[in-house]
Amino acid sequence: MNMPGLEGVIGADAEALQRTFGTARLDVREGDARKLQYSGEACVLDIYLYPPRPDAEPTATYVDARRSSDGLDVDRAACVAALRRR
Repeated sequence: MNMPGLEGVIGADAEALQRTFGTARLDVREGDARKLQYSGEACVLDIYLYPPRPDAEPTATYVDARRSSDGLDVDRAACVAALRRR
């Protein structure tokens, strides 16, 4: 997931992601994993956070992006750019 355009997302914790994108539309916890969902007119971004080691703070390890209108996959980096707080 170390793709251009995902810098500052992959490896970030939930607090850093909220500074970048604002309050998540969804915040789902399951065990020690967490999913934050952000949405806008252009796309929906799901960010998956997992602890890098036992008892560590979960950090973003994977992102998925789709169009808001029909759910088709979109470029992850373009979605991140569209949703970043300015």
